Amino acid sequence: MTLKHFTRIYFLFHSCYSSNRVGKFYSEKISDRFHAPQNVGSATGANAVGTNATFICGAVLRVSLRIEKDTKEIVEVKFRTNGCGYLIASADLLAEQITGKKLNELHGLDKSILQTQIKRELGEFSENRRHCLELCLETLQFAFADFRNSQIEEFAGEKALICTCFGVSEETIENVIKENSFETVEEVSETCNAGGGCGSCQPLIQEIIDTTCRYL
Repeated sequence: MTLKHFTRIYFLFHSCYSSNRVGKFYSEKISDRFHAPQNVGSATGANAVGTNATFICGAVLRVSLRIEKDTKEIVEVKFRTNGCGYLIASADLLAEQITGKKLNELHGLDKSILQTQIKRELGEFSENRRHCLELCLETLQFAFADFRNSQIEEFAGEKALICTCFGVSEETIENVIKENSFETVEEVSETCNAGGGCGSCQPLIQEIIDTTCRYL
């Protein structure tokens, strides 16, 4: 047997052995998305990009979105990662779930809702794999924050714009807080919608609440 033939046999055996190991290591649903993810790459004309990493396993994730500026519809979502099957499956499913939605339909990007939806589809994550799902959600938040910053830079209004999903200004939020003595972001969102879309402005709304409440 020549070295060339031996090498071919070795790699064929190694490929089958590795495939079997992956199949046993991952659940069927995780394995299916790991082997054939549908949303890998970069979004065409991306205007919202988030990059994040975890020190737990060293995985890096980049999420790019193309969001229609007028309607705020998420037209395309893509991701790239060097992570494991759990991370790939989570990112692929998350991209699938939010594509076609408008920012004001995300309900503040409630992590608990998204986590429940992903676990319902992929199954429960073991404790040492939960960081994969958390990394996906945090990276998506970074992407929405990137989009929000670009929208604010383009905003030509006289009043500072806080919520780009619903077009709510800082002045409106301050007035709502003062008139109702609100202390939480949820109360503000229920009244004027601010913070109820992608959720990237929620930390700023909390700052406005804290500052305004000092003078009430």
